[in-house]
Amino acid sequence: MIGTADPIIEKMRAYSGAVDARRLTRAFEFGKRAHHGQMRASGEPYFTHPVAVANILVDMRLDEESIITALLHDTVEDCEVTLDTLHTEFGGDVAQLVDGVTKLSRLAIGALPSSAQAENFRKLLMAMSEDVRVLMVKLADRTHNMRTLSFIPKPEKRHRIARETMDIYAPLAERIGLTKLQTELEDSAFEVLNGDMRQSILTRLEFLTSEAKLTIPTISVELQSTIERAGIECSVTGRLKSPYSIWRKMQNKAVTMDQLADIVAFRVLVPTKDDCYRALGQLHQNYPTVMGRFKDYVSTPKRNGYQSLHTGVLGPQNHRIEVQIRTPEMHSVAEDGVAAHWHYKRSLQDNNPPKYKWIQELVGLLDEEAGADEFLEHTKMDLYHDQVFCFTPRGDLIALPRGATAVDFAYAVHTKVGESCIGVRINGKTRQLATELQNGDQIEILTSPDARPRAEWESFVMTGRAKSAIRRFTRAQRVTEFTRIGRTRIEKTFREHDKPFRSRALEKTLSAFGVNRVEEVFALVGEDRLSPLRVLERLYPDIVTDGDIEARNRRRPKTNLPNLKIEGDNAGAAITMARCCHPLPGEAIVGIFTTGKGITVHKVGCTTLSKFSDTPELWLDVSWEKDSLRRVNARLNTVLSNEPGSLASLATVISQQGGNISNINLTDRNPDFFKFELDLEVKDVEHMRSIIAVLQANKYVESVERADAG
Repeated sequence: MIGTADPIIEKMRAYSGAVDARRLTRAFEFGKRAHHGQMRASGEPYFTHPVAVANILVDMRLDEESIITALLHDTVEDCEVTLDTLHTEFGGDVAQLVDGVTKLSRLAIGALPSSAQAENFRKLLMAMSEDVRVLMVKLADRTHNMRTLSFIPKPEKRHRIARETMDIYAPLAERIGLTKLQTELEDSAFEVLNGDMRQSILTRLEFLTSEAKLTIPTISVELQSTIERAGIECSVTGRLKSPYSIWRKMQNKAVTMDQLADIVAFRVLVPTKDDCYRALGQLHQNYPTVMGRFKDYVSTPKRNGYQSLHTGVLGPQNHRIEVQIRTPEMHSVAEDGVAAHWHYKRSLQDNNPPKYKWIQELVGLLDEEAGADEFLEHTKMDLYHDQVFCFTPRGDLIALPRGATAVDFAYAVHTKVGESCIGVRINGKTRQLATELQNGDQIEILTSPDARPRAEWESFVMTGRAKSAIRRFTRAQRVTEFTRIGRTRIEKTFREHDKPFRSRALEKTLSAFGVNRVEEVFALVGEDRLSPLRVLERLYPDIVTDGDIEARNRRRPKTNLPNLKIEGDNAGAAITMARCCHPLPGEAIVGIFTTGKGITVHKVGCTTLSKFSDTPELWLDVSWEKDSLRRVNARLNTVLSNEPGSLASLATVISQQGGNISNINLTDRNPDFFKFELDLEVKDVEHMRSIIAVLQANKYVESVERADAG
């Protein structure tokens, strides 16, 4: 039985003095009629789902518009209900919120090709930026769907939904501070994605629970007594952490569950902010501290508004424990995030949706000509990483994702600082730009008016802002270079066929290439997206035919390299890969013909190509064949910590990612680090980038970047 709206109304009256019971009842009955006859995979009437979503939001003490939206959120998508009808019946706010949730409900992100995923995720962020309640309803909707996920019969669909939940919705819940929903979403997704590991952790927790039932109350009482001796009123509770949070710590620290010291966390609630620091001092006076475990999120809150003091101590009974100290208001925000803010703002008669700077920053990327794939990549980065806090020489605080580098810091100060940076001093010492920043670092960025962003920075920066700016700059550079190379190749092709090339004649055929300017044709040719023979064929149809082109393409050299398509009379010449840039499948390439040496294949944009700018007759059209199974060498410049196990760890990571080390050349060594050139056999440029990304996360790797002159 679905029942009535009365339970929802009664729960709302417990936290709101202005509940329109008639309006809520009308929305309840409207939704029940709209979904009449529809059933869920569990066999229950479909309307049980909107009711469950509404109850989740009521538990978060949300406003009436949000609750009504929850009851009606599927009516437009699944029933014959229009937004105009909702606007007439329940007002513009409800209609707008339902419209936003409806759009988000259509974003089956994990089931689409990457470009479609990215475009849909872009829409999700846009909807959030307008009114964060849209996201809150969607997260409640996803939470109930995860509670009933087991009723979906197809394992692959359950896995897709769980992966989407883990990758997108759980991090979004964390970013707006909905810790309870985040924990539930993560753990339910973890059960589907890695059920065996979760069960193993649960089994171990069950073993520890019998002991914990005795130790948690005992430790809680002693901690409370210790703090109260300083005249500080407090309450202390302890809890076992969730299986997913335990597994994540095991992965991050590369330890077993038995080696983890903070499976149990204790929470101390005190009346005021000053009491937080007083309680912290009392604990540190009475128990040895665990170095490196103190975090002050009170003076420097997280981006989602979270505030708390975290510390690790060797506590009662010599248990190594984690303690979180906060006020009741901080605790409310820690548990319910934006919902707590919303309730507080409503009590002040402020009905404007709270704004989140990180959402605005992400949406700001939309104005920077970043593609949809870039946007999704950058957004995930900003979702997944916790923060570090660093300072400018003047003492200004800059918050960055954990793992951010000096280049991220430079771009966070200002785009112009990032574009002109040439070096960095961290805490007064000159360090590499790729150095990972730590909490409390003072950063001085060194700049030069002649400096320019380097493409290799993209391999180690963490923030979407830095990546977007670097890509935008390098993209503009590539367009200029592609245009120059493309014109050279076209002119060479026309000379080979004894035909004059005139830009004015090409202007008349631009529509055939789908562009508006001659320079765009040059760029397409330079980027190897258009053959210069096609340009010749368009202006002189009798000179080149499709048959001629196909015949040229069939004349391929026999080589151990990945299959290459070479156009022109030199197609049978020997081929070597340029050691200056190590081109990889997936990158635009060009060939340079040298008598006695054959064809050397360079990555487009390689600085060596400038030596041949005055000899366009040596340039050849070269491109990768699709689906080549042969591997090629990529070279990485690597800086590794000089400590036992570092090289073995690096080799293991590369092997796990499907790469193969073909050569190591040590270039420098000191007591702290050693530098070397690392040659890897990889499938293509994306394979190389994925290996670099994983290596950058390795605790032994100081820096890793591609070695080339491009």
